[in-house]
Parts: sequence; structure tokens; C-alpha cells
Amino acid sequence: MPEFNKRGRTELGSITVHNIKLLRRINQVVFPVIYNDKFYKDVLVAGELAKIAFYNDIVVGGVCCRIDTSNNQRRLYIMTLGCLAPYRRLGIGTLMLKHVLNYAQENNLDGLFLHVQVNNDTALTFYKKFGFEIIDTKENYYKRIEPSAAYVLQKDFK
Repeated sequence: MPEFNKRGRTELGSITVHNIKLLRRINQVVFPVIYNDKFYKDVLVAGELAKIAFYNDIVVGGVCCRIDTSNNQRRLYIMTLGCLAPYRRLGIGTLMLKHVLNYAQENNLDGLFLHVQVNNDTALTFYKKFGFEIIDTKENYYKRIEPSAAYVLQKDFK
């Protein structure tokens, strides 16, 4: 269902063979990490766990998740959630995050988690606004980028 604000229409769509290259390009621009072909093959069959974000019919972002089962918990792992810089602060990230939060709750998952580079204050502020907490720091999480450390952010439902 599209959402309207003062500036335009935002909505999420399915990722298909016709738009996967756009998602790959957005991820290359937004993230300091390059995702491999297997990542995109998995995204194509992820269903509701992967969405592309539109702003006035222009692809501007995407979210990709997977279900993680470890430590006797089923949690949603947010692999990527990003939006092109000119389209930030328009509610697009919020729309994507609310989608995965709803998915996790509807599917009775224990919570969500993700990694955020330790110097990414914008992302940290964004996720904390939705009740995520820093639960750990992984040193040398990223290869070939500085800083290489990542925070583990988590939001529990149970």
C-alpha cells in the first residue's frame, strides 16, 4: 500500500529478475561492502524478506533479510537496509523497517538483529529510535574497510 507525504509517494515492491540489477546498484552506492552473486540469488527467492523501495515510482532503496536460527531463537537478520542519500529523511527507511518488524511479529519470531559499522551514527540513531540496542561489538567484522568494527544491534520481542 503506497504511503503519501508532503513530498511524494513511497511504497515497497517485490524484487524480481527485472529489478534485481537496480537493487545491486543501490547497494553498491549505499554500502561499503560488495555483495556477491549468491546474495542476489538468495534475495530473488526471499519473498517478503526482501523488498525494493520506490519513491514516486523511482527505485531508491531496498531491504534484504533472512531468518537466523541460533541460540534456540528464531530471529530476523537484516542483511541490508538502505536508501540513496538524496531520498533520506522521507520516511523510506521507516517504511522498510516497519515492513520487516511486522513480518517478524506476524511470524512469531523472537526479534531482529543486524550489524552497523561503529562510525555510522546516522544508522545507530535510526535503529535506536525503533528500540534496537547495542548488545555487542565485533572487532574486524568488515574486511578491507575502516573502521573494521561493527556493533551488533538487537530488538527483542520476547
